[in-house]
Amino acid sequence: MESARKLNIVLYSDDSTTRAAVTSALGGRVAADMPEHQIREFATADALRLYVDSVKPGSLNPIDLFILDGEATPEGGMGVARQLKDEVFSCPPVLLLVARKEDAWLAAWSRAEASVTHPVDPFTLANTVADLIRTRAVATV
Repeated sequence: MESARKLNIVLYSDDSTTRAAVTSALGGRVAADMPEHQIREFATADALRLYVDSVKPGSLNPIDLFILDGEATPEGGMGVARQLKDEVFSCPPVLLLVARKEDAWLAAWSRAEASVTHPVDPFTLANTVADLIRTRAVATV
């Protein structure tokens, strides 16, 4: 599928190895039927918020998905997810990276649409990202 616009995925983790693992796992396209994507990486929640505030409604490059590290410090991705869901109109889907499968309830508390566990499994991550983006596309049509 060719598209004039690349998908815009926002990734937050204070850990550069986590950001590298996610970026590597997602490659340039998460599924054959989806457009290519770009990943904007943020090491701090403050930088992430500044970027989110800069993306205006109706932007030519809206945010399509947030991937947030629930284990990030000093500000965890779960709290950031909840804040985004409270403050961003029509907030894009949120995927949380969690330490254990048992942490899924915390992801639900944060109102994330999905969660995957550390260490990142490329197949699971890519499939989850593709499903979230497809679901959002259907919901906005």
